[in-house]
Formats: sequence, structure tokens, C-alpha cells
Amino acid sequence: MLIGVPKEIKVREYRVGLTPTSVRELTAHGHQVLVETGAGEDIGSEDADYVRAGAEIAAGPAEIFANAAMIVKVKEPQPQERAMLRPEQVLFTYLHLAPDPAQAQDLLRSGATCIAYETVTSPTGSLPLLAPMSEVAGRMSVQAGAYYLEKAHGGHGILIGGVPGVDPAKVVVIGGGVVGTHAVDVALGLGANVWVLDRNVDVLRRMWTQFGRALNTAYSTRDALDRHLRAADLVICGVLIPGASAPKLITREHVAMMKKGSVIVDVAIDQGGCAETSRPTTHDDPVFMVDGVIHYCVANMPGAVPKTSAHALNNATLPFVMALADKGWKRALADDKHLANGLNVWNGKITHEAVASALKMPHRPVSMALA
Repeated sequence: MLIGVPKEIKVREYRVGLTPTSVRELTAHGHQVLVETGAGEDIGSEDADYVRAGAEIAAGPAEIFANAAMIVKVKEPQPQERAMLRPEQVLFTYLHLAPDPAQAQDLLRSGATCIAYETVTSPTGSLPLLAPMSEVAGRMSVQAGAYYLEKAHGGHGILIGGVPGVDPAKVVVIGGGVVGTHAVDVALGLGANVWVLDRNVDVLRRMWTQFGRALNTAYSTRDALDRHLRAADLVICGVLIPGASAPKLITREHVAMMKKGSVIVDVAIDQGGCAETSRPTTHDDPVFMVDGVIHYCVANMPGAVPKTSAHALNNATLPFVMALADKGWKRALADDKHLANGLNVWNGKITHEAVASALKMPHRPVSMALA
């Protein structure tokens, strides 16, 4: 199979779909890999590194989209990329279609087979291709929050870990999944007063066991949200419903009653965000203010640390890329029901139920695509 790797063009997106290490594995299996010039330079991989791994270098994206049977990316295709997709082509990348009807319509019109990293599952029910980036984003969320709590950056001027004799910041983490676990780890390490809210008691027990009495836990109810948001200095939103829009747990009324100069880091923004006041931002313009509360809603947080995140992502995606290339998408999905859960768009139809529901569009089962 000829696999294409275009250079990412989303604002401040520095990751790459395939590293030279992954390319070497694919070419060793007899596949061809076409990489756009400069695609890996931000992770420290030059064109020569890709050539040594067995890839060919393309001068621009048009050559890749015109020739590749499968496109492997990181972020959702931008409008100019979607216009180059074609029927019978496979797209394997993050899509996050639920809050993005314009992208969904373009993918439907393209006729391409679109498999989303974020809805591929594992035998345990986890999301193995989302997990590494959730780990990165969870850890980055505390860094970003600490930065914007500084008075010089718009916050109310509190040191997240405090000092002897002075209280630390109160950090409220909503959702005890992968994002929440890694946010808690970093926040506790900095000495913050950390609370995690979740509606699953088993999750709270797991986090209690993992972090001990240093971590405070609360079952997430309306009363708990009211109480903890009112007192929070930093709120990190990490709630995820696979394929669906994130639930709006933080209302406008909550934001209005929060401390002026407090910070919300909405890691769930790729799926629409957990706060009613959230909207996607970029690394070029990462924050905005609502009722005196700073909102950090960058939709590709891990893109800022590509030397970490690109390699972590490839560690997770490579086995699936290999299966798709070795077997073809139909057989690969038929052989692996968890990879089949990643199919979002096929032949102009939405094939993931949660995505279809969020977009209020008809749903066609994956079995129809595999028949």
C-alpha cells in the first residue's frame, strides 16, 4: 500500500502522522510511504531521516493526496485538505466530528473512508489512541493553568503550590479519566490542594488508592459542582463520552460565581468543551475572559510538545496503521472489532452511532460497510 503523510497545517500543530521509526517498520513490510517535505522537522526529523527509513519525499500535499491509498495524519483535515480527499481513499487521524458539522459534511461528500483515532477502542473499553494525547494534555493543563494564574498573565496572582504559611491554590479536576489522572498527578506534585469530581464511585476509589489521602474526592452532583467551582482557583475539564459531544457541566451561572482571575482549562474542547462558555482557541491566541474568568481552550494542546507527543502517538497508532496497510481496511476492521469502532465515515454515510447522534444525522452500522 502507498501511505501518505502530509505536513500538518492546523495552527501551531507541530506533530507528524508517522515518525521515521514507524516508516521503517512499514517499509520493512513492503509498503511505500510518501512524506511531505518538512513534515517531521518540528520533532527533529529531517527529510533525510525519512529517506533513510525508506520513504520518498513529496514536494507538497497535492502529490500525497493524489497518489496515496491511505492518508495518516494527526489532526482533523483542514478545509483545503478535505477538498483533496477522494473515494476509495482511507483517512486515519483524529477527527472529533461531533462538534464540527462542516468537517463532517465535507468528509461525507468526499466519499473517503475515515477512521478516527479517538473512537478506536480496546478490549477493556478504553481508548488506546486517545490515551497518549490525553496523558500529555492532562499534564499540560496544570502547566497552562499555573501560568495564567499569575497576575502578569491575567490571573488573580496565586502560586499553585503555595509556600509555608500560605495556602496553595485549589485545583478542581472534573472527570477522573486519563486526562484527570495525569492532571491530578502534576497538581499534587506541585503541592496544590486538589479535588477530583466524578460520577463513578469506582473511579474515585481508584484515584484514592493511587494518590492516597493527599487527593480529595467528591461525587459529582450539582451541589458539589456549585460548592467546588465557587472556591476553585483552577478548574480542569476532562470529561469524555466517546464520539459524542462533551456534556456542558459548567454553566454560565457557574462561571459568573467563580473567583475573578481564576482559570478554566477545558481539555474537552475537541469534543465541544465541558463549559457553556468555552470555544476553541489556538496556541497563537489561547485564552479569553468571561465574567473575569480566564478560559484556556486550545484544541490541540499536545501539538506544543511534538517531540514528546508525536512519538507517544506513534507508539499507539503504529500497530493499527500496520494492520490497515497489511490487510486493507475492510479485512482489518472485520478482524478487529475495536478498530472497527474507529470507522466514522464511509461512502457518504456516518457509521458511528454517537457521532451521528451528536450531528443529528442518520446512522448506518459498520456492518453495512463490511458487507
